[in-house]
Amino acid sequence: MNKEEEMKEVELNEMDQEKQPMTGESPTGTEKNGCVKVKVPEDTEVKFTGLSKEELMKVAGTAGWVRTRWILLVLFWLGWAGMLAGAVVIIVQAPRCKPIPEMNWWNEGPLYQISNVNEFSEKGLKGIDEKLDYLNQLKVKGLILGPIHTVQGDHASTLELTSINPEFGSESDLQTLLDRAHRKGMSIVLNLTPNYKGISAWFNNAALVAEQLKKACMYWLDKGVDGIFVSDLKDIANTEAWPSIQALFNQTEGPKKPALMGSVTNLSVDEASLLLNRTGVNLLLTGLPDPRKTGIKQANEIQKLYSNHIQTNLGWSLSGQSWGPLASRTPSVPVRLYHTLLFTLPGTPVFSAGDEVGLKKDENFEALWNLESQADGANATEKEEHLSVRDFFKALSDLKGKERALLHGEYVSIFSSPSSLAFLRLWDQSERFIVAINWGNESVTMTVSGDHDLPAEARVRVTTNAESLPMDSMVKIQKLELVPKQAVLLSYPFAG
Repeated sequence: MNKEEEMKEVELNEMDQEKQPMTGESPTGTEKNGCVKVKVPEDTEVKFTGLSKEELMKVAGTAGWVRTRWILLVLFWLGWAGMLAGAVVIIVQAPRCKPIPEMNWWNEGPLYQISNVNEFSEKGLKGIDEKLDYLNQLKVKGLILGPIHTVQGDHASTLELTSINPEFGSESDLQTLLDRAHRKGMSIVLNLTPNYKGISAWFNNAALVAEQLKKACMYWLDKGVDGIFVSDLKDIANTEAWPSIQALFNQTEGPKKPALMGSVTNLSVDEASLLLNRTGVNLLLTGLPDPRKTGIKQANEIQKLYSNHIQTNLGWSLSGQSWGPLASRTPSVPVRLYHTLLFTLPGTPVFSAGDEVGLKKDENFEALWNLESQADGANATEKEEHLSVRDFFKALSDLKGKERALLHGEYVSIFSSPSSLAFLRLWDQSERFIVAINWGNESVTMTVSGDHDLPAEARVRVTTNAESLPMDSMVKIQKLELVPKQAVLLSYPFAG
C-alpha cells in the first residue's frame, strides 16, 4: 500500500468516527462505531529534546544540587593541592644534579697534530684547508700546526717567529684556513718551538729567544690564532720571560679563551706534575702513560696525575715528533689499543696525523687520501685494515664528545696486572663506562671486587675483537676475560 492509499484510509476512518454518538452509547439499530487505523511511517524518529532552560534553572537551584556542586569543587581543589604537594616532595627528595665543570674548547674532543705540513699535503696550508671536511668527520676539535715559521737549523739569528716559511704557504693562506676552520667549529694552534730544524729546540739557551717568543704570541693571537704550543716546556719555563708569556693568555678577553700548551719528554710523573703546577699551562702533554711499563705502574701514574690536577689540564699523547706514529711504537701493540686508552683517560687525547688509520713511519699520506679507492692484492688488504682502524677511531671520538662520563667524569682504577689495566669513568647520574685493556700475549681474567657497586653485566660499546666480545652483547664483569691484545669499552646505566 502506498502513502496515498494510507491517507485515504485514515480519512475514511475519521468519517466513521463522526457518526459515533457523543454519549459513547451504541443504540440498537444504529451504526456501530468504527475503528480508526492510523499508520505511522516506520522511518519516523522520536526526538528527545531534554529539559528546557527554565526547567534546568529550577532544578539547579535546589538544595541537593547546590550541595553536590560544592562537594565536587572542594574535591577538585584538594586533588590539585595534593598533586602540587607531591611534585614538591619529589623535587626536594630527588638527587641534585652535579654542576658541570668549566670546559674549554680543548676539552671537548681530540686534538690533531700536523707536524710536517708538506708531508700531510703537498699543497701545504692550502692542502690542510681542503682536508677540513675529512677532519671534521673525525670530530676533531683543534689542529696543532707546524712549526711553520722561518729559521735555519741551529742558527738563532735566522729565527723569525712571525714569518711563515714560503715552503708551507703564506700568511694569507693561514688566515683563510683560520676562517674556514672556525666556521666548522675547529680551532687552530701554532707550534712556535723555535729551533725545530736543529738539535736543541731552544738553541741550548731558551732565555735568548724568550722575548721573541712573547712578541710572536702577541702577534699570532691578535691574528685570531686560538693557541700556542711549544716543545720542551721545561726549558722555556725556567726563563724570566715565562710569567709574562703566561699572562698573555690569562688576560685575553673574548668568548673563546686562547690556550697555552706544551710538551715534555722523559719526565717522571712527579716531575711532570710539578712542572704543570709551576708553568700554569692550559694543557700539558707528558707522554704518560708509557706502554713499556707494566699495567700496575701505569695505573699508579695515571691515578697520581688525575688526583693532583684537574683533568682540563691533562693531555695524553703517545705519538708525534718525539715518539713517532702510534703504529710504529715499541713494543708493538695494535693501534686500536692506544686509541681506546687515549680516548677514555680523563683529559684531552692528542693524536698525530695518520694515527687515526694506523699509518706507520715508512708510509706516506697518499695512502690516507686514497683509502676509498679500489686496489688489488696486498694493497686491498692494507687499505681495508686502515679503513677498519679509522671506523674504530670515529666510534670512540663520537662517544668522547657525547658522553659526560668520558668528557669530565671521575676516574677510578679497578684492576691492574703486569700486562693489563681496567678503570671506571663515572659522572653523576649519567651512563657509566668500564675500560679494560690487555696488551699482553696471554689471555687475562680481570677479577673486579664488589667495592665499586658494579652490576652483574654490562653492554659492549666498542671492542677490538668482536669474536670474543660481540658488539652490543651483555657480558659478566665480575670476572671479565680478555684475549691477548684486546681492548673493550663497556657501559651500564646509572642505578639511582
